[in-house]
Amino acid sequence: MRKIPIVDLRLQYEDLKSELDNRFQRILHGGQFIMGNELKDLEKNLQDYLGVSHVLGCANGTDALQLAFMALELKAGDEIITPSFSYIAVAEVAALLGIKPVFVDVERSSFNIDTCQIEALINSKTKAIVPVHLFGRSANMDQVNKIAKEHNLFVIEDNAQSIGAEYYGEKDHGKTGSFSDIATLSFFPTKNLGCYGDGGAVITNNDELAERLNQLRSHGQSKKYIHKIIGINSRLDELQAAVLNCKLPKLDNYIDHRRNCANNYRNLLKDLEGIILPDEPKNSRHSYHQFTIRVKNLKRDSLKEYLQKNGISTMVYYPLPVHKQEAYSNFYKPGIDLRNSELLSSQVLSLPMHSHLKHEEIEYISKTIHRFYSSNQSR
Repeated sequence: MRKIPIVDLRLQYEDLKSELDNRFQRILHGGQFIMGNELKDLEKNLQDYLGVSHVLGCANGTDALQLAFMALELKAGDEIITPSFSYIAVAEVAALLGIKPVFVDVERSSFNIDTCQIEALINSKTKAIVPVHLFGRSANMDQVNKIAKEHNLFVIEDNAQSIGAEYYGEKDHGKTGSFSDIATLSFFPTKNLGCYGDGGAVITNNDELAERLNQLRSHGQSKKYIHKIIGINSRLDELQAAVLNCKLPKLDNYIDHRRNCANNYRNLLKDLEGIILPDEPKNSRHSYHQFTIRVKNLKRDSLKEYLQKNGISTMVYYPLPVHKQEAYSNFYKPGIDLRNSELLSSQVLSLPMHSHLKHEEIEYISKTIHRFYSSNQSR
């Protein structure tokens, strides 16, 4: 039986092996593994790619969020507004710093923050809005920034899943990660731009924030062994930076391939009434970190099991919204309508998607999904 993983990094590595080996050997022989030339090059290359003033590498995407909160001097007792249908990283960092995450619902069609609900949650303790560009699709940054400006709030973009995505708003136009006070990236291996371990970065167009972020990631040092502020130890090492420097010039091609795969899925699955396909947004360029369908009539788990039996790996991102997680349930404010977050968590299923996924694999996956519904209808 054939096996189709949800993501396959081995094929990508085979394409990169020669260049990666050369870069690794140069680093190993050079002997500088932290804050060296690979990181400097990566930060400059990412600045050019994203069209921003500053990019600073750090140890992982969660640390990037912590650095952002610390740089903006958010403190215990402050509140941030962030979607509940997401990974827990934003709420986790907030809770660790004594900041209260206030959960807002998402739109069913985009999986992103419902900007119509934000203003009702703002009070004197609110200091920032933290939209998450989920699965490779941009949130509505025009509206987020409009609300933030009116209420004198910071905006922190969680861009962990959407590097290379673009947003075409009435005022804002460009790559995600360039529309806020600070944005964050994750280079977890399965991301569209992933390294071979943990890695992350913070992004800003503000020179003063960039200097503060630079100090914060290295124990608060203004220069070696001189500590003006309390910081953390969170730096992207040279080997991981080398992987990212190798992959970054190919990122747009990877995204184009993912977009073609998404179109193939759509064409092959468009006639199925049992699922809802992700739509292609008009105001943004989706980078398809995930191709996530919605399975109706409580059949998600049955379809997932059927696909697994036929050699097809899938994932549920996410089986519980953050406000339903035991560790974060005490932050939920009764009366806030999070029905979409709860509904999506019962429906979503992410199909295989990566930079080397083949058309014949998509055909097999799609035929298997059709077969599942045919066999269920005949019962």
